[in-house]
This record gives sequence, C-alpha cells and structure tokens, in this order.
Amino acid sequence: MRWRVAVLLAAVFLGTGIYGAWAYVRAYSVYRGFPPPSDPHGIPSGRLVEVHFHSQALGREDAYMVYEPPGFQRLAARGVRFPVLYLLHGTVSNALHYVNVGRVGVSLDELLAAGRTRPFLVVMPESSDGSFVDDTEWANTRHGAYESAVMEIVHQVDQHWPTIANRSARAIAGLSMGGYAALNIGLHHLSAFSVLESWSGYFKQTRSGVFSGASPATLRFNSPAAYAPSIAAALKRLPLHVFLYSGRQDRVTRYQPGFARELRGLGVSVRAAQPPGVHDWRLWRAQMPVALQYAGRWLHGPGSAAQPGRGHPRRAG
Repeated sequence: MRWRVAVLLAAVFLGTGIYGAWAYVRAYSVYRGFPPPSDPHGIPSGRLVEVHFHSQALGREDAYMVYEPPGFQRLAARGVRFPVLYLLHGTVSNALHYVNVGRVGVSLDELLAAGRTRPFLVVMPESSDGSFVDDTEWANTRHGAYESAVMEIVHQVDQHWPTIANRSARAIAGLSMGGYAALNIGLHHLSAFSVLESWSGYFKQTRSGVFSGASPATLRFNSPAAYAPSIAAALKRLPLHVFLYSGRQDRVTRYQPGFARELRGLGVSVRAAQPPGVHDWRLWRAQMPVALQYAGRWLHGPGSAAQPGRGHPRRAG
C-alpha cells in the first residue's frame, strides 16, 4: 500500500512540476528576452554557480548551488560580506527546481531592482539519496546523516564565500519536506539561524519512511511542534523570526494556526499566511517574492568585511 501512495505522490509532483517548468520557461522568455542583453526591462541579473565537494557527513560527493545576486562580484571585491538564505528541496524535487520552476533568481533580481530587499546569497543543497522520491526528511537517521550534511554545507559556504558568518545573517527555508526540515534543523541549531521559513511544511514526524522503527524520543526530537517547548529558555536567549505559509486548500493548513500559536507563546516572532492554493509549484512560485522579502527583512544586511574576501570555491556547471 505504501508504494502506491509513493507512486501517486510522484505523479502529482511530476504533473505540477511539468506545468511549473512550462510556466517558468514562458515567463522567463518574456521577462528576460533572448539573448540576455536584450532584456527589455534592463534589470541586472544574478549568476548561478554549482559547487561540488566531498561530504564527510554522507561519505560521498555532494553539491550545492549558489545564486549570486546582481553586482555580487563587484561588491565582494570591495570586501562586502553577505547574508545567506539556505533553501531545502522537497521530495520528488531538487535544488534546480527552485531556479527553473520556482523562479528564485528572477524574483530576487526583481526585488533588488525595486529596492524591496537587500542583496543576499541563496544556497540550495543538492543532497539526495539517489531515489526518485528522495524522502530523506533532511534528518539524521539510519538512512543517512542529512541534517549533518546541511550544517556541513553551512560551514563550507562560510569558509569559501564572503558571508557574514553569524546567526543574524543566516536564514533557512524550504517547501514541503524541505519546509518541515527548515524548522527541524533550525530549532536544533538555534545558534546557526535567526530566520526560519516553512512553505507548505509539516510540524510532526511519524513512524514511517526514514523514521520507521524510530523511538518515541526520536520522533519528539524531530517534531518541531513537540520539540520547540523543550527549548523555551534557549528561544528567549536566541530570538527567531519565523514565516509559515500553506495553501488554503492544502490539508497542512489545518495544523499551521496551532503551531503558530505555540511558537508565539514561546516568544517567537511569527508571520503566518494561508494564500489560496494547494500543495504545488504554482503556489510556491507565486509566493517566492513574499518569502524572499521576509528573509531579506530580518537578515543582517551586507557590511564591510574586517578582512578581505577569501575567494571562491571550485566551480562546475
């Protein structure tokens, strides 16, 4: 029975992904023009970079993508350091979908051109288990150390890119499974992130998938709704800004108000929204500017470096 559910979910995500890809290509061609110099709006564009490295956490080659905002090279050469937004992909998805379907780069370019946010790097881990569904929950389980892999990438980025290396300049977000993981990892690592965003994410873990056979203690530790009250004191010392949204027609929406109230009761600054939509790329693409602007509002902005930038990592793609 479980495999039938997985196949059905895969079909749904594939269908929405195909629609999203078509919509993205159509909108991108109208907005950008071909070639890029013929951009009718004259909006500067950023650059996508892929980085490969050996992951100690996963014991194999791993990769992440970085979207550099327009003017990044020039500013970095002057010693400017940047905040970072980390984006975790969902199941039946990958990091490139944020660019090709979610329009993250174009949305950031538009916000910057309109003066509605400050420049920051967008880092998208590509970590995958190699399967079609790719249900890792971005958690440390017997299936793999995926939470540790995310934190390893944070360390990699701070080592090799001109970042502002403290929690006030780091945000973590994601959609669906990635939205759950952004909360789970963010709450586990309060000293690393000050902004958390969950887009159509869930807040409670169950004894299924990579958590099959997990103990009650493990499930509580990996359920943001259960774990947050256990770190109430830390949440007072290390303030968080949290953005939650889920489509009004998505069943996840039922649980969002209760979780938002719980976080507010713990002193967390929470913005919650229920825009029209279901659990698909049409919703996530439409909300991308809202989510990016929220992150940009609370991230500590670019500042002059105390020391020169440390250059760039090996690049591919």
